[in-house]
Amino acid sequence: MQLDLNLLAALDALLEEGSVAGAAARLHVTAPAMSRSLGRIRRTTGDQILVRTGRTMTPTPYAIAVREQVHELLHQVQGVLAPSRALDLATLERTFTLRWHDSLVALSGPALLKALRGQAPGVRLRFVAESNADTPGLRRGEVDLEANANHPGAPDIRAEKVGETRLVVVVRQGHPLTRAGVVTAQHYAAAEHVTVSRRGNLGNVLDDALTRIGLTRRVVATAPTEAAALEFARDSDLLISVPEATTRPAVADLGLVVLPLPLELPSAPVYLSWHQRYDTDPAHAWLRGLARTALATRATS
Repeated sequence: MQLDLNLLAALDALLEEGSVAGAAARLHVTAPAMSRSLGRIRRTTGDQILVRTGRTMTPTPYAIAVREQVHELLHQVQGVLAPSRALDLATLERTFTLRWHDSLVALSGPALLKALRGQAPGVRLRFVAESNADTPGLRRGEVDLEANANHPGAPDIRAEKVGETRLVVVVRQGHPLTRAGVVTAQHYAAAEHVTVSRRGNLGNVLDDALTRIGLTRRVVATAPTEAAALEFARDSDLLISVPEATTRPAVADLGLVVLPLPLELPSAPVYLSWHQRYDTDPAHAWLRGLARTALATRATS
């Protein structure tokens, strides 16, 4: 059997984009040409790869099963065929997918995009939302870079601490605690709270810290993002406990007040993570450098 390596690139693009039009744009070919490639892939594999569901296309179980292998094979082929190719940022055409915590996107995303556009205008960024459950996106090749407070435990995932920020309490202007002089742990525990959790968890490390000193607090609601949680504080006496650096711009825009957290807790870390397959990828290494700078500059208390 003679194999066309162009089909491997086409299959990778189809699985990544989930559409013929998206894959065509990714590889800079016409949609009819990509449709013909999909037809050849279907005949070669004996599988439909993508099936239409309403207005969208859904990968088949076979396509899902081989997605990581296809991406890895394509990366290996590219490394073999062009091991010494110099990185030309002016002509680089590539799309990177970043799964960052929403507050980090708002805080450091603009600086990253500005730096990237200045050096490589042909590169695009896809910021995607975090899931409400842990996902193996880095390992499957669906995500190029993650940035959040989680240190991955998998041996094939690289992680670098690029910043940290302390937790603070956010309240409305005129809140009784703003007139308390010194906010104590007792004041903090006696108030009602809204927590931030994309999984909807009512408790977190703050409750553990309060328990250690014999106190408890009442959490009346959770919000999936820090931006949403801050809205609850605008017209109520609810307390929001969030990382200072990532919420500082939003707090200022909303006219809220920041108070020190009256608990002994370590600063919240910010980790940049990627799969080891990209360790020697020049374009990925370049992107990591820009992301590291953007995150370290902004996401630090």
